Amino acid sequence: MYILSIVAVVLLCIISIIHVYWAFGGRWGTGAVLPVKEGGQQAVFVPRKWGTLCVAVLVLLASIIILIQEGFMDHFQPSSFSKVGSIVCAVVFFVRAIGDFKYVGFFKSIKHSQFAKNDSTLYSPLCLFLSFVYLMLLF
Repeated sequence: MYILSIVAVVLLCIISIIHVYWAFGGRWGTGAVLPVKEGGQQAVFVPRKWGTLCVAVLVLLASIIILIQEGFMDHFQPSSFSKVGSIVCAVVFFVRAIGDFKYVGFFKSIKHSQFAKNDSTLYSPLCLFLSFVYLMLLF
């Protein structure tokens, strides 16, 4: 569990850093991280700076929950709060992996964009992995 926790924390920190980069105008990778409508050209939504920063903070907090629940932080011991946080994170990442049945997740219907291909091979499996890690932290 130690190795899975470290891998999850590192991945979540990288994801958080990338979101901060995007929030401040970075363009690398932006063409493959937003779901697009059926024509394949128009994004389903355009994230704003503050929304992207909020995602970065939430992802960073999610990594801190792993550190607390696994006992890596001396000043913060696992508690009912970190257990509830683990449950919430497990549910959120699992729901993200399942998706909305149209644009994101394993069961999406729009499957031919670059985002959809990345979602099927990277994003959704990553979310399923993270959900599994949070569930394992409860035992």
